[in-house]
Amino acid sequence: MKVQAGSKPLSEKRRKQQPEKRAVLCPVYKKCGGCQLLHMDYKKQLNWKREQLAALLKPYGKLEGIIGMEMPEHYRHKVHAVFGRDGKGKVISGVYKEGTHMIVPVENCLLENEKADAIIQTVKELLKSFKIKTYDEDTGYGLLRHVLVRAGYSTGQIMVVLVLGSPILPSKNNFVKALRKVHPEITTVVVNVNDKRTSMVLGEKEQVIYGPGYIEDQLCGMTFKISPKSFYQVNPVQTEVLYKKAIAFAGLSGKEVVLDAYCGTGTIGMLASPQAGSVIGVELNKDAVRDAIAGAKRNKLPNIHFYQADAGDFMERMADGGEKVDVVFMDPPRTGSSEKFLAALVKLKPRKVVYISCNPETLARDLKYLNGKGYRMKTGVGVDMFPFTKHVETVCLLSRKAQ
Repeated sequence: MKVQAGSKPLSEKRRKQQPEKRAVLCPVYKKCGGCQLLHMDYKKQLNWKREQLAALLKPYGKLEGIIGMEMPEHYRHKVHAVFGRDGKGKVISGVYKEGTHMIVPVENCLLENEKADAIIQTVKELLKSFKIKTYDEDTGYGLLRHVLVRAGYSTGQIMVVLVLGSPILPSKNNFVKALRKVHPEITTVVVNVNDKRTSMVLGEKEQVIYGPGYIEDQLCGMTFKISPKSFYQVNPVQTEVLYKKAIAFAGLSGKEVVLDAYCGTGTIGMLASPQAGSVIGVELNKDAVRDAIAGAKRNKLPNIHFYQADAGDFMERMADGGEKVDVVFMDPPRTGSSEKFLAALVKLKPRKVVYISCNPETLARDLKYLNGKGYRMKTGVGVDMFPFTKHVETVCLLSRKAQ
């Protein structure tokens, strides 16, 4: 799940209810906007999130509670830094101020993997000696736009993605050598070319300049391949908690046909496959599908198959073809599911739906629709994937009423 600037996970009315404050340790807390709840004690953050979530879901079912983290700091294992210059011409790296394209310089972040932060600072220090200029959004001149670091929580493998405005990195081999001299834990370096005037971080073209071009990580005993563009949850500790809950809610017996919609790199479907009869994964992102197929082979899972397609169209075709599905796992983006997707889901008529949500408000909206089509929420639980922010992940079990 990606935290996006300007998103509104909880209603404005409920946001005004603020728990007791505590001392704030981050020097850019008020400038950045990424940690909306950093001023609150962590237990009070959890209580506040639970109350907001329970109120939103009350019309549809009962919430079990919320599962927090024992160590809720430095949990983000995907770290993105934008590069530019300040008013004096000094190179800076950091994050965009919420809702703007103004760069807030950040050297250490309470949420981010500490090795990733250190690598980004080293990249910044190397720019001068390699005569690499940072990209200027206003003029379109300059080379380095962003640095993306992805770290494997279980494996320790680290990927560095250098996002450039043009495809040529001067002295690329020496640059990698200098970077790895300081950080030998880096296992792969990729150049991504984004030469368009766009707010998107990654462009279409990539060149691997060191290592295999991907990293691997482990969840619940399985190994997953992660490429620069692949979706993979940024908090691996809580991802295990979330996925175990989702699979437990499904109550699989070993005979079911399972559909994993919005499957990304196939994590949920692969973890569920040993307990299911067969699993189908559907994802529109071709890079993620490629990684999912490789993951199924890597983990020796013969009963799971992946397809690159729009999940709604895929389900509609299955329903029209008379195919049956027992359980659907769905993990839509922050905007929730489209009515087209939900209509296709209802048409397919799975007995159970396990809905994983990163936005309680769009979850409530989609539950209202499904409630009107014969699906009832049996139970749900919050999982705090993003401590110190207002965002919360939720997993709900829905069952279809007997006709």
